[in-house]
Order: sequence, then structure tokens, then C-alpha cells
Amino acid sequence: MQFFKVKTVEQTFALIEDLVKAVQDIEVIPLEQSLHRILAKDITATENVPSFPRSTVDGYAVRAKETFGSSETMPGFLNIAGSVKMGEEVTTPLKVGEAIYIPTGGMLPPNSDSVIMIEHCEDLAGLLNMYKQVAPGENVIQIGEDVKEGVVLIEKGTKLRPQELGAIAALGQTEVTVYKQLTIGYLSSGDEIVPYQTESLKIGQVRDINALTITSLVQEWGAKAIYAGIVTDDFQEYQSRAKDLFEKVDCLVLSGGSSVGAKDYTTKVIESLGAPGVFTHGISIKPGKPTILAIANQKPVIGLPGHPASAMIIFSLFAKKIIEKLSGEKAHNRLDRVQVRLTKNIHSSMGRTDYIRVKLIEEDGQWWAEPIIGKSGLISTLVQSDAIVEITAEFEGARQGEFVPAILLR
Repeated sequence: MQFFKVKTVEQTFALIEDLVKAVQDIEVIPLEQSLHRILAKDITATENVPSFPRSTVDGYAVRAKETFGSSETMPGFLNIAGSVKMGEEVTTPLKVGEAIYIPTGGMLPPNSDSVIMIEHCEDLAGLLNMYKQVAPGENVIQIGEDVKEGVVLIEKGTKLRPQELGAIAALGQTEVTVYKQLTIGYLSSGDEIVPYQTESLKIGQVRDINALTITSLVQEWGAKAIYAGIVTDDFQEYQSRAKDLFEKVDCLVLSGGSSVGAKDYTTKVIESLGAPGVFTHGISIKPGKPTILAIANQKPVIGLPGHPASAMIIFSLFAKKIIEKLSGEKAHNRLDRVQVRLTKNIHSSMGRTDYIRVKLIEEDGQWWAEPIIGKSGLISTLVQSDAIVEITAEFEGARQGEFVPAILLR
């Protein structure tokens, strides 16, 4: 196999889409433990929500036709016949010429069809003065209007957010079927790399920043991370440590050793893990050109550049897509993107997609992107950045004031 033949960003995403398959293991877990998990079975409504017609405002339940013509200059009048209590079934029907006080969420009395808001009427010693007319169904949620029994409320493949948990709880369901939580293994390599806890560095040593940035991203995306430490530039040790970690995880991430060099064993190590092997070695992108992506025995393997800033950007771009596919999450826009305007010209090389770190500034309701100047290996530029601006391969740059897509770093 010939390596380091670069692929475009679009080709790389297409290969990920085609080659990475979802893990099929599922489990049933309590609803309260399912935040950010991926649903493995449709949630079908087993009942109507609401199960009774209820008011959406504080006001008075009325027959809409008895409010017609009411205005501030010529109010309508109805007798107040009582009030609805929260949490109680209302069985007494509303009679002609009557109104009943009802709080937000209260059950609509039989024979009523709408609610006039409390600010549009006035209780004058039991006589309701109405200063506005209402239409049938106004300020009322009907039976099943929110969720109708028998419909699919949440589809398989959805990442469960707080709003999905609330909707499932409204149906009275206490458990959900989800895909297995992914485990992502991370191993650093390089003679110069030392644990980030190292207090005093010797000349030439570098702290393992990626150990925290990469595993933190994994956890942020809802997966578990295993950090397996640092391996020196010894092929046998590297291969042994990588294989041991590979057997314990759903996706293996190796950092360092992805460029072309005598001590860069990452490609050989990945190839030794299983077929079909490397499908991308080199992406037409800056930063992060020497990225390696592979499939070994149906498991994805990612070889990241060693520079922390490049590694984090590449991981946010491609590993996020791989982990989403692997998790069973249904397809959606691959990243959180917003349109921003540039504060200054940006140069880019045609034929290569560039990702430029930017600080976002809001002025008069418009978001502007201020490029962060610095070499690609600098981690400090990421700390200063809110997003990365994408300049695609068909352009030689972008001009001040132009709208460009920005990927949020969060």
C-alpha cells in the first residue's frame, strides 16, 4: 500500500461514512442515567399528552361564541360560576352565560371551548367583564395535541438531551433502550513525551498535553476514555502496547508518529492490528495533513499529529464524525457551524482546506471572526479561539467582510 497520498476533506468524510459501522450492542438503562446516550429503539407514545383538554394561561373558561363582539369600549358580560382546582377532574359542565376561573394547566370544564386571559377581563363582584373576544380553541391544548398515542415521538439514533428525557418522562416511561456506551482508547508515542504532571522538563522534553485534550473531548461527546500512557519510539513496545489497548476498546487513537520519518512507526503498528488497514494517510488540510485513519477488524483506528493544536482540530473534525457513526447516532450536520464575517483578509492555498483559529466578536447583532495569528503547533492559539473558520480547497482565501462558515470550539 502506498501511503501519504493525500485525500481531500470531502473524500475523507465520505470514506468515514462508508467504512465506519455502528456498534450494535444495546442495553436497557434507567431514564435518569441516559443523558447523551444514543437511543437504540424508537420511543412510541403509549398515551395521549395531554390526556385532558387544559388551559395554557391563567384566565376564565368560556364558550368562545359568548365572547364575540367584546371590546374595551363595549365589554361582554358573563356570570362567574366557580373555579377549577389544579390536579382535579372537572365534571360539572359550563352553563350558558357562565365563565369559570381556570389556572394554567387546569382541566377545561365540559361545554367550554376556550379561555380568555385574565388580563383581558375583570371580575366585578362575580360578574366577568370581557374586553376582548376569543376564538374557539384559543389558549387551550386539546387531548393529544402535544403527543398523540401511537406516534413515534423520538426516533432510534437520537442522542438524548434534557428535552428528550422530559418528553419520555411525560409518557411515564422509566427505562430506555440505548446503544452501548463507546470506549475510546488513547496512547501517546515519542521519546520526547513525558507525563503532563512532570514538574521540571529536561531540554527536549514535551508534556503530554494531548492526554487531557483528546480524552476530554471523548468524554464531552458521551463516550468513555482509556488513557494508556506514553510509549517510546521502539516498534516492538509500541506494537505490543497498541495491540493490548486495541483489544479493550471500540476505537483506538494514537498520537504522534504520523509524519514521514525513520522513527514513525504508527502506520506499521496500525497495519499490524488487522484488515483492511489504512484508508487515509494524509489529508489536504492545514493543520493536520499527516493524519492516519484506518479500519482494523471493524474497529476504527486514528493516528493523530503530535502537535496539540493540530491534534485537537483534527480530532474535532474527523474523530467526532467517526465516534458519531460508531455510536449509532443518526446522521446530521457533521459539526456545529455558524456564518460569521471576517475582520481581515485570510490567505489560503488553493487545493487545500484551511482551518483558521478565530475569536468571535459581536457587533450590532452580527458575529465577526478575528483571526488568531500564530504557528499551527501553538496550543495558546486554541485557548484564545472560540471557533475555527473553514476555507475550502477551491478558494485562495477570503476577504475582509465576507461571510464564511465557522466551527464552534466547545
